[in-house]
Amino acid sequence: MGYVQDVIGKVKEKNPNEPEFHQAVTEVLESLEPVLERHPEYEKAGILERLVEPERQILFRVPWVDDQGKIQVNRGMRIQFNSAIGPYKGGLRFHPTVYSGIIKFLGFEQIFKNSLTGLPIGGAKGGADFDPKSKSDAEVMRFCQSFINELYRHIGADVDVPAGDIGVGGREIGYLYGQYKKITQAFEGVLTGKGLDWGGSLVRTEATGYGLVYFVEEMAKDKDKTIEGSTVVISGSGNVAIYATEKVQHLGGKVVSLSDSNGYIYDKEGIKLDTVKHIKEVARGRIKDYVKDHPEAQYFEDRGIWKIKCDIALPCATQNEIDEEDARALVGNGCFAVGEGANMPSTPAAVRVFQSNKVLFAPGKAANAGGVATSALEMSQNSMRYSWTFEETDAKLKQIMINIYRNASEAAREYGYEDNLVVGANIAGFLKVARSMLAHGVV
Repeated sequence: MGYVQDVIGKVKEKNPNEPEFHQAVTEVLESLEPVLERHPEYEKAGILERLVEPERQILFRVPWVDDQGKIQVNRGMRIQFNSAIGPYKGGLRFHPTVYSGIIKFLGFEQIFKNSLTGLPIGGAKGGADFDPKSKSDAEVMRFCQSFINELYRHIGADVDVPAGDIGVGGREIGYLYGQYKKITQAFEGVLTGKGLDWGGSLVRTEATGYGLVYFVEEMAKDKDKTIEGSTVVISGSGNVAIYATEKVQHLGGKVVSLSDSNGYIYDKEGIKLDTVKHIKEVARGRIKDYVKDHPEAQYFEDRGIWKIKCDIALPCATQNEIDEEDARALVGNGCFAVGEGANMPSTPAAVRVFQSNKVLFAPGKAANAGGVATSALEMSQNSMRYSWTFEETDAKLKQIMINIYRNASEAAREYGYEDNLVVGANIAGFLKVARSMLAHGVV
């Protein structure tokens, strides 16, 4: 058994019943074998063994009182994976499915995603098995305050800067920040995704969706293709999906489908984004409500979204949502590009189908890095006590995404993996972290 497979085996042995984490580690480490052959010093220094073991794992109880006066208890966690190139950075996810395996997978991926941005931020992730859906504002506030009552000890502007993720939007960030400020008596850039009136950055709301489309457009240009005139299918209907839709429409593409956990809509004339924004950002409703205003559209209560004929597919919902069968359906319908807006939304078998059929494939750790990149820009603005305009920030975001594509593409070519951006992104992200870990000694 070689070095890489030995490390993967130990990860599975030490972290049983965490398939998402196993999948992420396997995908990254196997792609690094040519790097390790060229750089034996990394094996000698135990870089992989240290990389797959979080620097710190924080697990805590979150008690709170619901509107009926009943005490509820959830589990909170923060996994600080790697700080070799900067303070920990990564989102908080509030969702019933949250457990250590999900957070480890996300935190591990965050190491490389953050490295790819070119900005000085390490990798972390956190969250709780709390579902903010159907909760009142007062219940969400009490939960967030209890959550930060523990987490505040482990974060800080130069230590760990959490952001939002699934279930953690502007409302939740506000409650978390308010309690942090009260406890610490410090107004600092410790959380990103803040409101514009109190330290937030323009473009942060749009960043992940916009960045995804900037990356896909650059990838397509390399093959003399474009988003303009293309039919696009997007899964999800949250923040990433909404603003990916907006940017696709800005660039002249037509988005025909969006989804949520219950089903998906299909509007052959193109999604009317104002309706979706009202449903999701104002009414907090379900995507099926779209057909009430647009009866010409169709709603399907199943997971058949990837059978819709399209030129470009942008999975923006959740991990492993595209399996091998879905991938074959997309290929059969002429899809020429797939860009991952979610974290690891394509199974390994699906990725193999895309790559073997020459579909342009943008992996999540590269393609959806716009959110964390703009979070890092927010950190910079907080440090300077200054705010850039929307246009300035958007321009910086676009250039970061173009650079990520170029760096991943160049790394793939250098190590003999032409057009394989999965390997290229892993290698480009890894090298910066590995060099830093080597320089710091055994810590």
